[in-house]
Amino acid sequence: MNGALPEFVSVGEALTDMIQKRPDVWCSRIGGAGFNVARAMARLGVASAFAGAVSTDVLGRALCEGARLAALDMRFIQRRDKAPLLAMVHETSPPDYFFIGDDSADLHFTPEALPAGWERQARHVHFGGISLARQPLAERLIQMAIRLKSQGAAISYDPNYRKPMDARYDATLRTMSGLADVIKVSDEDLEGLFRTRDTAAAFARLRALNPRASVLLTRGADGAEFHCGDGAWRATAPVITVADTIGAGDASISALLFSLMRQPDADGSQRLRMAVAAGAAACMQPGAAPPTIEQVTALVPPIDVTTLA
Repeated sequence: MNGALPEFVSVGEALTDMIQKRPDVWCSRIGGAGFNVARAMARLGVASAFAGAVSTDVLGRALCEGARLAALDMRFIQRRDKAPLLAMVHETSPPDYFFIGDDSADLHFTPEALPAGWERQARHVHFGGISLARQPLAERLIQMAIRLKSQGAAISYDPNYRKPMDARYDATLRTMSGLADVIKVSDEDLEGLFRTRDTAAAFARLRALNPRASVLLTRGADGAEFHCGDGAWRATAPVITVADTIGAGDASISALLFSLMRQPDADGSQRLRMAVAAGAAACMQPGAAPPTIEQVTALVPPIDVTTLA
C-alpha cells in the first residue's frame, strides 16, 4: 500500500455476524455497520478505510482479511488482544440481533493512534452503528466527531437502531445528529430511537435536531425518501428476489455518499435512485455483501421518483 491516505473513513465497529440458519445451525459472516460502509465505499471505487479495533484471534483475522480483500487502508485497523464482538442474528428479514462482547476488542480503539495527517486528507468521515452505544468507546467517537467537525470535515451519521439504544442513547442521538451533514435512518430506526409507532412525528423530531442536514429515510420494500434543503423526493423500490436484508442500509448510505463525492452535478432525485438501487442490490446477495457500481447502476432505471417538495 502506498503512502496516500484515504478520502473516506468509516469509524465504528467491525464484528462477526453469527446467523442462525436452523435451531442448531449457525454460520458466521464478517460485518458491522462501520465496517460494512467502508467496504461498500471501496467497492464503489472510493479510497476508503475502516477505523476501529478488532481481536487478534481467528475472527479478528477474518475481519482483517475481509478488509484486505476490500482494498481498505489497513493502517486504520487496530489489533487488540481481547475477545471478539459478536452479533447473534436470530432473524434476518428484518434482521434482529443481540450482541456478545463485554470488554471486547472494539472498545479499545484509540483514535490518537490513527495515521498522522489523516484528518486533512479525509473528505468525508462516517459514524454510526452499535459503536456509539458502547462505552467507553462511544464517548471517544463523539469527541472525535466534534473535533473533525471543527476542522471542517463532512460528517455522516447512521444510528442503525439496536435494542441497547434506549433512553440513555438520546443525548448521543442529539449530538451526532447536530454534527452530521448527512443522516440516514430507516422507519424502524425512527420507531426505536423515538419509542413511538408514529414515524412521521419521529421523523419531524429528527429533522428538528438539525434542519440543515440532508436525510435519507429508507422504508424497506416501500422504497426511500431523500430530504435535502428545501427539496424532498420519494422513490419506489425495484422488484427483486431478496436473499436477505443484512447490510442493505449500509449499502444505501454508501451509494448516497458516493453520489455526493463523485457526482457533484446530480440532483436529489438522482442521488436517491443510487441509494435505493444499492440497497436493493445488497438484498440480492446473502450477508453484508457490498454491491459493485455496475450492480447498482443496473437497478437505477426502473426506480420511479416523485418530488415531495
